Amino acid sequence: MRSLSSSLLAAQRSASAVPYVEVQVYESIAGVTRVLWQRLYTGSEPDFYHAACIAGDGSLLRARVSPSDGHLYYQRVAAPGASSDYSLWTDLGAASDVSGVAMCSQGANVLLVSVGVDRRTITARDSSNNGQSFTASTIFVEAADVGWLAVAFSDGGTPAVFYSVGATVYVTKRASGVWSAPAAWSNSVAAITGLACCYAGDWDVVVTGRETGSSDYKVWTTVYGDGYLQAAGTWQALAEVATAEGGSGVQFQAPFLAKLDVFRQTFVEKYTGTSSYSRPFWSHSIASASYPGNLWREPVPFDAEGSYGLVLAADLSYAWATTPAGVWRAQLTPAPVVVTPDVIDLTVEDTVGAGRARIELRNDDGRYNVLGGVSNEAIKKGSEVRISPGYRTTSGAEVSAGPAYWIAGWEYLSQAGKASLVLYARDTWGLLEQWRARRQYTWTAGSKTVFQLLSFIFARAGLEFTTLSRSASLTGLTPAFTIHPGESGATAVQRLLKMAEDVIFFRGHTACLKYPQSSDHVDYSFGIDHPIREGHYLTAAQDSNRAQAYGSSLFAESFAWSELALVYDRLRQVRDLNLDTVGKAQDRADAELRRAEMAALGGYVAVPPNCGQELYDVVEITDSRAGLATAKRRVLGNTLRYSRLAKGGVYEQRLYLGAV
Repeated sequence: MRSLSSSLLAAQRSASAVPYVEVQVYESIAGVTRVLWQRLYTGSEPDFYHAACIAGDGSLLRARVSPSDGHLYYQRVAAPGASSDYSLWTDLGAASDVSGVAMCSQGANVLLVSVGVDRRTITARDSSNNGQSFTASTIFVEAADVGWLAVAFSDGGTPAVFYSVGATVYVTKRASGVWSAPAAWSNSVAAITGLACCYAGDWDVVVTGRETGSSDYKVWTTVYGDGYLQAAGTWQALAEVATAEGGSGVQFQAPFLAKLDVFRQTFVEKYTGTSSYSRPFWSHSIASASYPGNLWREPVPFDAEGSYGLVLAADLSYAWATTPAGVWRAQLTPAPVVVTPDVIDLTVEDTVGAGRARIELRNDDGRYNVLGGVSNEAIKKGSEVRISPGYRTTSGAEVSAGPAYWIAGWEYLSQAGKASLVLYARDTWGLLEQWRARRQYTWTAGSKTVFQLLSFIFARAGLEFTTLSRSASLTGLTPAFTIHPGESGATAVQRLLKMAEDVIFFRGHTACLKYPQSSDHVDYSFGIDHPIREGHYLTAAQDSNRAQAYGSSLFAESFAWSELALVYDRLRQVRDLNLDTVGKAQDRADAELRRAEMAALGGYVAVPPNCGQELYDVVEITDSRAGLATAKRRVLGNTLRYSRLAKGGVYEQRLYLGAV
């Protein structure tokens, strides 16, 4: 249960409580800003190696290599905006026609790195005045052609340059004006098709290329340590973000990486078969995830074409994306739309495995006739809705930050001289259902725990995942597991949850893992301080009272003896070769009976809303009319109704109950 202030607790128990429900709409999905790009410039510059950054004074700096004349061009737009001119370039001289270009900034300092016409001389151009002028110097002359480049300043101002020669990545850092001898990384790939980096305590790196020993192309993340999460001077092993099987005609190239609000990366997916294309894709890390954790949302195509990628950068207000012939901008921290005063009817339904919301807003003056405008900009398909129940208390209007939903659609109502807008939204299970596996994912036994597999699936749907409590099976069971092409994230999660007693509910936009046990403490009490308006209390026979779990040449069994004596044998059998010890099989058999036990008690209570109530909370029921005194039940469903349309108004919560 979410914690409540003493004044909010007192208000929700008062017979004279005044309802208050806060509803806000955010331009975000699972707490991460949904960047909606506006294209500011469409030019005729040819697609080739390029770079960009935002200087400390807010100017947009861009660099590109021209394939037609082999020269490096540079641009500085002092106050970039919708009316700025992005077509003026300064020729910096001849450059390599097979090598990348990279640029970074820190305050007024800017570093532009390129490769000379000999394809081997790596040059640094330094600026201390926000890119208005540069001083050039040589970093290193390689013995072979240099491929891709990446560069980033550390927080202390130390720049590191990463570059590829063949299938090897090298790094050199500058200290006291002197560049260190380039050092090769400790990873291994067959070919490199792109390289990018940014700094966030360590140098975080993205690499695209072909895997050693196969023809598969990959997008990988890795870390070059600066002592934060990775030891200084060491490399993290490559971690896969995306893969394209050999023979598919697909390869990945030209990645870019930036730490904006979260880590965001782009890369190019190139298909060489019939109806060939080269298209940028983008992804972002989960809001609370560290970079080494490698938890990325399923990559999404970007509305552009090109083989050399899409650079990302940011100032205080906007995210920027650029190609040689394109400049895009998007708000990075858009304000939410507060619709609280306009809510006239609201129904929220949270059940095991599904959740929905219906929000009806007054529209008598046509205020919502045009959505996505200045006054209601965030109300769009897919926008995040936060519904927070509360009351007017002695401290003013107070709420408990409630669950998140995402707009699936809307409906205008015009009847009996009245007009309203109804928003329909689904909870996090809806986002999981919408994620479909693009390919088959397979893990061999022993490679990932159930917890790690759940984390991967939630990340692919862009969702945060945390643990309040967990069973031994969550980290002790490392099953062979496959997600089939086209299978939804919701289905895959439910299959994993069947392997243990653990359950999932959602706090805001975060998935919370919980291990319900019969010994759980009581979270809240109804019937004494908090009145029960209506109660229905159901007792039923368990669907199963004997469970058998068959593993790899082993077997375990669990009994509900009191149930079995009354209704005889109701057998539930499961077969799972991942159960390789008797202990794991016994845990699985016990879990099957626990689920049957929880479902055997049912019914519901209708109460004035408890603002902090969550699924799987344990509540205590005292209802003398039904002979119940401090009876423990677990919340398996939660429906909230708020209405200003009904006579006298409605503010009520219906809690659906199960056994503890």
